[in-house]
Amino acid sequence: MDDRIPIIMDCDPGHDDAIALLMALASEKINVLGVTTTAGNQTLAKTTANARKILSFVGSHVPLAKGNEKPMARELEIAPAVHGASGMDGPVFPPNDYPVSSEPAWDFSRRLILASPVPVTLVATGPQTNLGILLSKYPEVKKNIREIAFLGGGIDHGNWTAAAEFNILVDPEAVKIVLESGLPIRMVGLDVTEKALMKHADIEELRNDGRPVPVLVAQLLDFFLKFHEEIGFAGAPMHDPCVIAYLIDPIIFKMVPYYLQVETRGTITTGMILADKRLNNKKPSPNAEVAMEIDRDRFIALLKKLVKSY
Repeated sequence: MDDRIPIIMDCDPGHDDAIALLMALASEKINVLGVTTTAGNQTLAKTTANARKILSFVGSHVPLAKGNEKPMARELEIAPAVHGASGMDGPVFPPNDYPVSSEPAWDFSRRLILASPVPVTLVATGPQTNLGILLSKYPEVKKNIREIAFLGGGIDHGNWTAAAEFNILVDPEAVKIVLESGLPIRMVGLDVTEKALMKHADIEELRNDGRPVPVLVAQLLDFFLKFHEEIGFAGAPMHDPCVIAYLIDPIIFKMVPYYLQVETRGTITTGMILADKRLNNKKPSPNAEVAMEIDRDRFIALLKKLVKSY
């Protein structure tokens, strides 16, 4: 019996998405049933091209489908300052002909979920547009979803605005559908990911390994680190890899139950995730568990181990 966690990974590569995908593919505890792409860090065409590059680079045969070109109810906002014109600037990849399914991401995901003999975990490391469409169009998939684990938000602060983290800000309407789905939700956000820093010595360790995948990750991190050092970070925050680490080794994180809501109509708070911290009995029951503390050393050791396992 296959006791690995079956996942569908919805992503917008993205340097840290790419590393998260490499970790998931390498882990003996995860079975990647499929990968879907969404617009976010760059346009859908570019994030899909980047997913193809990563999957091809490691000789994967995991099926790939692309999703929506824009959020559910607003125009797309991208992050070229963080990830470059390609969405994954830095390494030079060989040409590839990695196939992309003709099915849209939500049809593709529905088929995989309903065909799975055990409940599937949906992993979102980008804006949650594809999940919002999936749950709205095909509510029957809920019966075979184990949980939704996403990278996004911050209980303490935002990053793209003072209130909002980028992934949530891009498509808060989709996040609202996810939070109100009634499914188990695990949120991994800025409260821990900004402490999950890959530093110069960590990057050089991977580069000096000499094998293709560790060297590739070092090259990805060179670009990503430069941007973050310029804005005051002491390393490259591994946002998306934290979600995969949670699935593999949840002891890395301290999870706290909260009732979460997302702001969709605020003038200065659109995209904000609000956790109800009231001490009285007026607050609703928690609808999510949120990562609030991280064992950084244990996390970095896991990331390196998986990257070096190729």
